[in-house]
Amino acid sequence: MTNPATIPTPVKDIQGDGRWMSMHKRFLHDAKVRPCDVLFIGDSLIRNMFETEAWDTNFAPLNSLNFGIGGDCTEHVLWRIENGELDGINPKVVVLLIGTNNHHSSADQIAEGIEVIVWSITSKLPSAKVIVLGLLPRGQHPNPLREKHFQVNHALQEVTSTIPNSLYLNSDPGFVRSDGTISYDDMFDYLHLTRKGYKKFAKQIHDVVLKFLKYPDSSS
Repeated sequence: MTNPATIPTPVKDIQGDGRWMSMHKRFLHDAKVRPCDVLFIGDSLIRNMFETEAWDTNFAPLNSLNFGIGGDCTEHVLWRIENGELDGINPKVVVLLIGTNNHHSSADQIAEGIEVIVWSITSKLPSAKVIVLGLLPRGQHPNPLREKHFQVNHALQEVTSTIPNSLYLNSDPGFVRSDGTISYDDMFDYLHLTRKGYKKFAKQIHDVVLKFLKYPDSSS
């Protein structure tokens, strides 16, 4: 049975303003004209980080590009990759976070979709290190989606160990508190991160990116 999460698919322009394709074309342009040592690619959790101090402090100085689009699923990122977003670009590190919007997919299907994306990245950028971020928890209280994400992350740990130059990273700095809840101070809608949440989220990613770039950590 075919897994929809692994089939490259463009987003349907339901609103009629062509925004998704416009962003894709902008990424194609940015890849050609802007220097890039670190590429972030994914959904709104990646996209929104671009507007924060965490991005300005940790990633902008590293010649980072942000190819995040809100609402994207694995199949959409796969389409973007296979339609030029990695052409004419040679980052040393790629950071991938995708899958939280794949509500139509099972945990196994999401993990497989992410696996296909990582293989596609490594085939186009064989010298790049790929950091595969685990899916973040969501919802104020424990819920089935959190369990689904846990299953995806467990599968991703095994998958990335078989793909050259790829690394699984648990990017959750501890958003779930001891009572099982998530604070709106970290996730304002219990899905998207606040600026405070991004500061916590970015630190661990930044440390790993620096190691791959072999830059000294300026904070040490």
